[in-house]
Amino acid sequence: MKVIMTGGGTGGHIYPAIAIADKIKEEQPDTEILFVGTEHGLEKKIVPQNGYPIQFVTAEGIDRKNLLRNVNVARKLLKGKVEAKRIVEDFGPDVVIGTGGYASAPIIKAGFKYGARVYIHESNAFPGLTNRVSEKYTRKVFLGFADAAKHFKQPEKHVLTGNPVRKEFFSLDKNEARKDLNIDAGKFIVLAFGGSQGAGRINKAMMDVIKRYNGAEGIDIILGTGSFYYDAILHELENMGVKPAENIRIMEYINDMDKYLTSADMVISRSGALTVAEVCVCGKPAVFIPSPIVTGNHQFYNAKAVADEGGAFILEEKELSGEKVSEYIDMLRTDADLLGKMSEASRKCALTDATDVIYANIKE
Repeated sequence: MKVIMTGGGTGGHIYPAIAIADKIKEEQPDTEILFVGTEHGLEKKIVPQNGYPIQFVTAEGIDRKNLLRNVNVARKLLKGKVEAKRIVEDFGPDVVIGTGGYASAPIIKAGFKYGARVYIHESNAFPGLTNRVSEKYTRKVFLGFADAAKHFKQPEKHVLTGNPVRKEFFSLDKNEARKDLNIDAGKFIVLAFGGSQGAGRINKAMMDVIKRYNGAEGIDIILGTGSFYYDAILHELENMGVKPAENIRIMEYINDMDKYLTSADMVISRSGALTVAEVCVCGKPAVFIPSPIVTGNHQFYNAKAVADEGGAFILEEKELSGEKVSEYIDMLRTDADLLGKMSEASRKCALTDATDVIYANIKE
């Protein structure tokens, strides 16, 4: 079997595609898998790191603020269609699977015209434009959240799967993960990050959190800033007179997210679909801070699905501050019963067989 996986831009599109690809290779080792993305997305680096070949198409999203710029966007889309047609015809896929992002649109259409079986996976509670437009080309639409169904038009195609999470998130032991990361087994660990590209408002709040807990006994703060913000954060902490102590760990990008999530006692993050899925698989209480600038406010609804079950708090960005985040940290740090109940509720929100269900439908 030959399979094209397409999607990208952010980790939320890339890692589910990798999880699906890994499942297919596990079940059918002789399958040929090719990823297709864009050269300016994170997939250019992440996909090869995970052992898969990748090719690129030209693609860019519509600019809703500067309409004149869309003339150039249209040119790129036409170029991308030609590139997609060539890639599909050269590779000859039996199956095309899209996980969202601008790159997937031309490949999905080209795959449909070629005669491949086409599927998409929508990870968010409010679907992106690419997947909504692509529904008509598909045999099945795999849904990460049940609420996404009402935004599509062909319910007979819908299969609720949850969001694919890489298998390493299911198998790690907390003590072993902490040992690998040189984290003290007895400490309360707070893991904060803003998604694969970072989040300025979360980083700003976390600087106050770091100042509050810098050098404190029994607690470690781990912050993934995103590469864009890393130098600025270090500079700003220096201006604040804060020299990070041993219990503060500041990183550009968290490569071993499976180990860090397993090691954490609580998580502070955005609520992209993949982040929510990984947090819940690991059974971690979370303070979710939905991005207010995403389509359909989908991060709020992603977070709400967990908060309604008692596994997370929602802290909207307009209320975000270091003081408020510290309140949640102190609440969970000092209340073992609440921490345990939220951990259990978080884990119950995880649909853990997403890749199995997706593979079964593709095989069928």
